[in-house]
Amino acid sequence: MASCCNSMRLEGFCSSAFRSSNAFPVPSFSSHLYTHRFPLKKISFSVSHSPSFTIKASSSSTTIAEPEGIKINSVPTKPIEGQKTGTSGLRKKVKVFMQENYLSNWIQSLFNSLPPEDYRNGVLVLGGDGRYFNREAGQIIIKIAAGNGVRKILVGRECIMSTPAVSAVIRKRKANGGFIMSASHNPGGPEYDWGIKFNYSSGQPAPESITDKIYGNTLSISEIKMAEIPDVDLSRLGVTKYGNFSVEVVDPVSDYLELMETVFDFELIRSLLSRSDFRFAFDAMHAVTGAYAKPIFVDKLRASPDSISNGVPLEDFGHGHPDPNLTYAKDLVNTMYSENGPDLGAASDGDGDRNMILGKKFFVTPSDSVAIIAANAQEAIPYFTSGPKGLARSMPTSGALDRVAEKLSLSFFEVPTGWKFFGNLMDSGKLSICGEESFGTGSDHIREKDGIWAVLAWLSIIAYRNKDKKPGEKLVSVSDVVKEHWATYGRNFFSRYDYEACESEVANKMIEYLRDLVSKSQAGENYGNYVLQFADDFAYTDPVDGSVASKQGVRFVFTDGSRIIFRLSGTGSAGATIRIYIERFEPDASKHDMDAQVALKPLIDLALSVSKLKDFTGREKPTVIT
Repeated sequence: MASCCNSMRLEGFCSSAFRSSNAFPVPSFSSHLYTHRFPLKKISFSVSHSPSFTIKASSSSTTIAEPEGIKINSVPTKPIEGQKTGTSGLRKKVKVFMQENYLSNWIQSLFNSLPPEDYRNGVLVLGGDGRYFNREAGQIIIKIAAGNGVRKILVGRECIMSTPAVSAVIRKRKANGGFIMSASHNPGGPEYDWGIKFNYSSGQPAPESITDKIYGNTLSISEIKMAEIPDVDLSRLGVTKYGNFSVEVVDPVSDYLELMETVFDFELIRSLLSRSDFRFAFDAMHAVTGAYAKPIFVDKLRASPDSISNGVPLEDFGHGHPDPNLTYAKDLVNTMYSENGPDLGAASDGDGDRNMILGKKFFVTPSDSVAIIAANAQEAIPYFTSGPKGLARSMPTSGALDRVAEKLSLSFFEVPTGWKFFGNLMDSGKLSICGEESFGTGSDHIREKDGIWAVLAWLSIIAYRNKDKKPGEKLVSVSDVVKEHWATYGRNFFSRYDYEACESEVANKMIEYLRDLVSKSQAGENYGNYVLQFADDFAYTDPVDGSVASKQGVRFVFTDGSRIIFRLSGTGSAGATIRIYIERFEPDASKHDMDAQVALKPLIDLALSVSKLKDFTGREKPTVIT
């Protein structure tokens, strides 16, 4: 490795010389100096026994402060277009973030948007999903944080820390907030996606009031405050100090695992996973939960090591698409639908906040999953011994959760897509369990959706239902639990059609066409065999702070409770994803075993006809069907 590095002239921040091709251990190097071009003009790597990367400010920069031995430079910069954050942070292609000052501008604009008391002399957490460019970006974020007066950064080893774990660490360590380097379920690697977002002191994603300010500041930024300190060795646990600024490299799992042990009955789950007649499968998709799967499922809960697949986090997710759905988690789906498949299967996404749950030859929709967790939480999960405080779902998610809230006499809330909308409700004590149809489920133990939490919740439910079963007795299965739920509450047939990477202009024209259509619609109009109850563009007024979110999705709601919803996703890095949501409620138990696509076909045909999707986009079929 060292001899190879001796002769390398590196272009771009990320060199293969500084990467492991399979995982994240950082190799040792002999002492050499490497210089290459990247944001902030010039970066020199001074490498001894462990990496130490020094970012040098440009010749036009000026020193603006030297607090307790740290030189802080003002690096001149100019606004860069296209830095408006989406539903969950700023996401672009890696090569965009690698442009000169692109990431630095956004990070500095964030600090310019926060009240100084929210970060100065404070503590911030830094973590990410392990994707390509995270470790290099982490060094930039650390230097800018120091340059803006942050006292301490808590960073996961190798910059690894799942989104739920970042939220947990912020809350446990009483940090001022935290950075999450992730493009979530989007692909990773040099040609793919990267992202960044900021979470506040409660552990929840920054509200739109802050993300709007960040965008505004990206349009007028003129300087970046950068501390002139060496890069930190992020491969070793411990504290590194530079004057009054310090970086603590922490185990990314320990605080999160400790929290999970307070939420769930690990002994109950252990009794299930140690049974010879029960098999469990977890697909980490070569993403961040690979760092959590073995410590939690294997070491703590005694699941078989063979139950974990794709358990090593890779910077390109093993050339996969770390989105836990029926299309991209195909290996797990094939395993679960095989003749001798496991009893419970689960997968999580790039940053660990999404989940998919499967039984033997049985798929649990995310909408059903959150409803079933809520219905069983008080019995099966110690954290909810006193019962949930309230329930909530995103607007496109099916109404299955509504029926649980009604039966349990709980407060219920319908919010726009985006986990940040649940935070105020949790902080005010109005909400315990919530979910989104986009494979996000969680509770008020943190302020993010939580993939492993959802898996542990399902293991708890199955363990509780089988706690008195003797060896040889038939176990209550995942499909049994779901079908019993349908028998009690009725079934909400639900499907989502995703049309990915559509031309943004075309996608926006289609949505504008639909908005014009609903503005002219009237109750009682016939849409084929369906009678319109109302149509609108969903708007939400937060019951806690009164803030308003408008244009959150075009809805057609019919008198029989059926719904068709259209919206553009804000989680991609390029183009636009058109999402169509179709739902129909069926109280008749004799019809609950129908295939969802068959049960929903009339509504699906109606949705495609009403939207003129093919005319606008030219698409014959969706990219993904859920």
